[in-house]
Amino acid sequence: MAQMGFFDLSDRYASLDAKKDPLIEIDAVVPWEEFRPTLERVWRKPDAERKSRAGRKPIDAVLMFKTLVLSALYNLSDDQIEYQVRDRLSFMRFLGLGLEDRVPDAKTVWLYREALAQAGKVEELFQQFDRHLARQGYIARGGQILDASIVPVPRNHNSREENKAIKNGEVPDAWADKPAKRSQKDVDARWTKKHGKSHYGYKNHVNVDRKHKLVRRYHVSDAAQHDSQAVDHLLIKGNTGSGVWADAAYRSEETETKLRARKLKSHIHRKGKRGKPLTEQANGSNRTKSSVRVRVEHVFGAQANDMGGTLVRTIGMVRARAKIGMKNLAYNMRRLGQLRRLNPRPA
Repeated sequence: MAQMGFFDLSDRYASLDAKKDPLIEIDAVVPWEEFRPTLERVWRKPDAERKSRAGRKPIDAVLMFKTLVLSALYNLSDDQIEYQVRDRLSFMRFLGLGLEDRVPDAKTVWLYREALAQAGKVEELFQQFDRHLARQGYIARGGQILDASIVPVPRNHNSREENKAIKNGEVPDAWADKPAKRSQKDVDARWTKKHGKSHYGYKNHVNVDRKHKLVRRYHVSDAAQHDSQAVDHLLIKGNTGSGVWADAAYRSEETETKLRARKLKSHIHRKGKRGKPLTEQANGSNRTKSSVRVRVEHVFGAQANDMGGTLVRTIGMVRARAKIGMKNLAYNMRRLGQLRRLNPRPA
C-alpha cells in the first residue's frame, strides 16, 4: 500500500467537505479563543507555583476543551475519544492536528475534565457562550419552556441495607475499610419511576427559549428530585417573551405565585384530580400549550439521538454536573451552526 501524500490528505478533506462535515460548521461559529483565559486559569499553574519548567509541554488548553466538546457531541468515553481522534480525519481537523501531532490520551482527557468539574467551571463556560449567542443576535425570545430529562448512569448493585444508608446520607459500614469499592459507588444518583419504569441516575433540568430552541439555563439534580423543585434555578429575566410553558408536573399554586411575582404568564398544563377529570375546554387548552412545549422535546431528542445518547459514565454529582453541562453546551454550539445555516440574519 502506497504511503499517503500531502495531496491525498487534501483530497480526503475535500471529500469530507462535500459531505458537509458538521464539525466544520461548529468550528466556524464558536469563538474558541474567548474561552482560553477561563480554561488556562484551571489547567495551568501560575509561573510562580511551577517547581520546574522541565518535562513535556502541556497540551494546549483550547485543544483539550475542543476534545471535551467532541466527547459531548458524540457521547464518547475517554478511551473512545482517544481512539476516534487517532482514527478519524474529521476529528483531527476539528482539533487542528496533523498526522504527526500528539493526540490527547484517555488519562489526559479525564484529568482535564476533572479539573473543570472540581473547579465548577463548566457552567461558567456555558454562560460565556450564552453571552456570545446574544452578541450574535440570538437573544432569548418568545418565552421560556421548562422541562427535565432523566440522565442514566451505570446501576449500582447494592444491598437493601446499603441503599438505605445511602438515602440517609451515610456511607454503608461495609464500605468503610474498602476504599477501592467505595470509589466505584455513586452515592449521589437516585432511583425514580417514570411511566411505570424504574430509572437510576440524574436529571437535566433545562430552560429552552421558544424562538431559537437554545438551552438558556440548566440545573442538574439526582433523578428523584421533582421537576417543580428546579423552577427557581431555571427562570431567567432576559427572555423577551413573558410566557412560561411546562408540563403538568410543574403545576402548583407555589409555582403560579412565583411566576406572578416575576410578571410572567403561566402556560403550564393543567392536571386533573381523582374524581374530577379535566373538562374538554381544559384538555383543548393543554393541547394548544403542547404545540409550544413540544419544542423542548426536540432538544432532548437531539441529545439522545443525534448526539449519541445521554448516558453518564462518571461517579458523583460533581462529575455528573460537568458532563451534563458539557452536553448542554455542545448542543448549543451545534444548534448555533444550524441556526446560522438556516437563517444567517437572526430575528
